[in-house]
Amino acid sequence: MSDQIKFIVDNLNKEPFRKNYNLITFDSLEPMQLLQILNDVLAEIDPKQVVDIREEMPEHTAKRMLSLLGILKYKPPGNATDMSTFRQGLVIGSKPVIYPVLHWLLQRTNELKKRAYLARFLIKLEVPSEFLQDETVADTNKQYEELMEAFKTLHKECEQLKTSGFSTAEIRRDISAMEDEKDQLIKRVERLKKRVETVQNHQRMLKIARQLRVEKEREEFLAQQKQEQKNQLFHAVQRLQRVQNQLKSMRHAAADAKPESLMKRLEEEIKFNSYMVTEKFPKELESKKKELHFLQKVVSEPAMGHSDLLELESNINEINTQINQLIEKKMMRNEPIEGKLSLYRQQASIISRKKEAKAEELQEAKEKLASLEREVSVKTNQTREFDGTEVLKGDEFKRYVSKLRSKSTVFKKKHQIIAEFKAEFGLLQRTEELLKQRHENIQHQLRTIEEKKGISGYSYTQEELERVSALKSEVDEMKGRTLDDMSEMVKKLNSLVSEKKSALAPVIKELRQLRQKCQELTQECDEKKSQYDSCAAGLESNRSKLEQEVRGLREECLQEESRYHYTNCMIKNLEVQLRRATDEMKAYVSSDQQEKRKAIRNSEKNKKLYEKVMVQI
Repeated sequence: MSDQIKFIVDNLNKEPFRKNYNLITFDSLEPMQLLQILNDVLAEIDPKQVVDIREEMPEHTAKRMLSLLGILKYKPPGNATDMSTFRQGLVIGSKPVIYPVLHWLLQRTNELKKRAYLARFLIKLEVPSEFLQDETVADTNKQYEELMEAFKTLHKECEQLKTSGFSTAEIRRDISAMEDEKDQLIKRVERLKKRVETVQNHQRMLKIARQLRVEKEREEFLAQQKQEQKNQLFHAVQRLQRVQNQLKSMRHAAADAKPESLMKRLEEEIKFNSYMVTEKFPKELESKKKELHFLQKVVSEPAMGHSDLLELESNINEINTQINQLIEKKMMRNEPIEGKLSLYRQQASIISRKKEAKAEELQEAKEKLASLEREVSVKTNQTREFDGTEVLKGDEFKRYVSKLRSKSTVFKKKHQIIAEFKAEFGLLQRTEELLKQRHENIQHQLRTIEEKKGISGYSYTQEELERVSALKSEVDEMKGRTLDDMSEMVKKLNSLVSEKKSALAPVIKELRQLRQKCQELTQECDEKKSQYDSCAAGLESNRSKLEQEVRGLREECLQEESRYHYTNCMIKNLEVQLRRATDEMKAYVSSDQQEKRKAIRNSEKNKKLYEKVMVQI
């Protein structure tokens, strides 16, 4: 426990926490402070957990921490009853609960950060089946699952790139170098385009070059396909030869063997396979299962400290002492029946061990035989690749040996002829040496005679003169040939220049006429342009004046329209009032009393209104 607390304190004092605790101050922390420290560690793993514990309800805190620990796959020690105590201890901030969690989190912070990051995107939202019956919800859920799978693949690729050793600086350098090469290639292409534009029919030539490139690419693709088909054919031939060899071996074994021997061999194979299936493989499977169960048990348990390991070692020593005591007690009894049974058990165990050893040897022999057969097939394929021939067997090998013997006799004869030629060559070489020596002696005698006669060096100078004269004649011939060639070249160049001049003369005449026309047209264009500019300026000023007049007339029209509508409304109002006044006069002048009562004039309420109307009239 002390090692655990020391590990927690050391990690909390480091980056990024920097708590400055020691063992005493950390052990004296209150439960609320311990929960805050645990929350800070969880916030370092998942930034969403940055919360002040004092401002949050304890139930919400426990629920949030338990959900995150479940995502991080933390397994508290104990069974289901201990889980309830773990939850209660997490709520109240119990040290026996908080310390193991902190120790587990601080041991694997980087791994848990990655797991928390992936949990944000890979924890699937469970949608009820009745909602999935809706098409839009089902399509959205399907799209959500596809995005989740795409995220998985992208994250794997990202991790592979991180571990592949590529650095961003190298990639940037490569990109900058590629961009420089691209600029250079663009410039080079532009220069080549400028060169090509001067050539006649350059478009047609470019088209032909493009077609040539396409055909070359197609040729490469076809060559690649041809190579692939050759490889496939080679593999198919190998499989065919392997099957044919197996067929030959099986036929050979069937031809030489009798039914009794075949049955005996099959019975042995059946016994061996049944032994492997019923006895050996089940034992190995059981041992593997036990080992797997033991490893799963070890993985499920929390991380063990030095004190836990010491306790386990003490338990193992106690159990070993108990086993030794039981063995001694059993040996002290020394019952005869047990002794006989132990003897038989020892013999049975020895036989079973021998049987297992032989089975393993047989299995190894079979594997070795299979590997040797594979090696033989590989070697045959290699020999076929080297010289294109197959490995000979049986009668073919005998015929090959007889051919080799006949060729060896021919080789011996040829070798003898070559030896004779070598001996003759030695003789000729010796005669050549003798003749050279004789020639040197004659030359020496000739020099001595020349010295005696007072004309030393005569023969040498004569030879040199002959050699120089021969060289001079050769040089003269070469000069004559070069002069003839140069004169012919000058004639050809003069004829070409005259032909080009005669061919370009009409073109030059046309070009002069076109240049004059171009000058005239440019002058006319300039004059028309100046006229157009002056006309456009006048029209623009007239247009602005007309627009101002139109704007003023539109405003006057709008005012007149408003005045017209106003006068029209007043006329209609006066017509209504006039109609009411005529009706009133008729009612007032009428002899009928009821009509007179209806008149507005007779009512007290409407006298003032009547007076106003009359005044208006």
